[in-house]
Amino acid sequence: MKVLTVAEMRQVDRRAMEAGIPGIVLMENAGHRVVELLEHEFGPLGQQRIVVFCGKGNNGGDGLVVARQLLTRLRPARLDVVLAAGAEEFSGDAAANWSMFEAVGGKASHDIPVEARAATVIVDALLGTGIKGSASGRYAELIGEINSGFPMAKVVAVDIPSGLPSEPSVRADYTVTFVAPKADQVMWPQYERCGELSVGVIGTPPELLEGAKLHLSGPEEFAELFARRTPNSSKGLYGHVLAIAGGRGKTGAAAMTGMAALRAGAGLVTVASAESAIPQIAAYAPELMTLPLVETEEGAITSMAFSALRDELAKKTVAVIGPGLGTYRLTVELVRRVFDEVEIPLIVDADGLNALAGSEFRARGALRVLTPHPGEMGRLAGISTGEVQRDRLAVAQRFAADRNVVLVLKGDRSIIAVPDGRAWINPTGSAALATGGTGDILTGMIAGMMAQFPDRAVEAIVAAVWLHGRAGRLGAMQMGEKPFIATDILKYLPEAMRECAPV
Repeated sequence: MKVLTVAEMRQVDRRAMEAGIPGIVLMENAGHRVVELLEHEFGPLGQQRIVVFCGKGNNGGDGLVVARQLLTRLRPARLDVVLAAGAEEFSGDAAANWSMFEAVGGKASHDIPVEARAATVIVDALLGTGIKGSASGRYAELIGEINSGFPMAKVVAVDIPSGLPSEPSVRADYTVTFVAPKADQVMWPQYERCGELSVGVIGTPPELLEGAKLHLSGPEEFAELFARRTPNSSKGLYGHVLAIAGGRGKTGAAAMTGMAALRAGAGLVTVASAESAIPQIAAYAPELMTLPLVETEEGAITSMAFSALRDELAKKTVAVIGPGLGTYRLTVELVRRVFDEVEIPLIVDADGLNALAGSEFRARGALRVLTPHPGEMGRLAGISTGEVQRDRLAVAQRFAADRNVVLVLKGDRSIIAVPDGRAWINPTGSAALATGGTGDILTGMIAGMMAQFPDRAVEAIVAAVWLHGRAGRLGAMQMGEKPFIATDILKYLPEAMRECAPV
């Protein structure tokens, strides 16, 4: 699903009106979409006490459409309209809607009537996406009232919770946005203020969204990858993953990465690890093939292993490096050499990322995928974790372009950014995933998906991230968040995959 920035939304609205769709028609349709949600979630509305808060701009105009429809068609038990400014301050289409509201007997007040405090539903139409900076004055006051002054009410935001992305902002239970989700509605932490988000169609031609580079990932983006396989299949059709992972004492990371690649659908998986680690990895899963690598006395895999790896890598579809490798100096040399010289797609995670940090690496040739959490991202980019978290999308997009990599920035609402500026926001996940090993599982799943679809690598990566989060969510719903462990993701992966299958 396309996601729009504020600037892109303004351009889409302008082009829609240039195409002959009057703004007042778009506003009328927007109001209808909000009323439809009110009917669906809170009907029959004759039993509800509703307060509509309207600002003086287009968002307030949408709110006036909602108020007029409620007054003339649905007649709630009580309806109050509260204005943030004088009615004379409305202009354009909002002024026209004020006149229509008055014409059907509508009345509004500047203050909140005492009786309105018993409202069961609040409609927030104070401020839209055009706000610059933080809400202040009367708007900030009314935002505070919406958040704390109506103890029995659910809050429905029109287009976007007022004040977002800054503070103060409304905490909505539902948000009805129009045309497409806005970036602030799907990114952490702002999305938490939106509640349940729905997108209303208001007549804007879909082709006006084609230039948008931001997406909200979902099965509609990659469902074809989960079509039934041909009956005449063989393991050779679905790729061979080589995972360079798991030094001494860290065999679990290697085993989980390999098993996740198999569970994601790879035909074959080989784990290349320190010679001393191979028996444990093989015991974990007999389906995994293994490749022992020479190690130092302290358990490090060194760049001396590269010659053996190079021959193996030439036969594989996709490679992984990093999980459980350790941060030995000689291992750092191996990682950097693999990154620079290997001619097949490569996924770098965990200790592989630490090995790249501090260097001016840039991918050339075959695809490179990096999967950092915020701390690793900070080390890669030479900035603090706080700086990463303050603007996750911009950091990810800039780094992907500068280093010519696909970047999977993990966290709440993980971001997948590609060098050409496109990015996907992943909406799945759960706090249950905050446990050791889930990153290794994700890396393996990405490898397994890429192995099957080497010509559709970005779709495969987006799908793997979505599945990982969805399986975590399904597991948390069944088991609870605290008992959940990394390998439980694989138990719930089949159910998550079934949700992706094309109809």
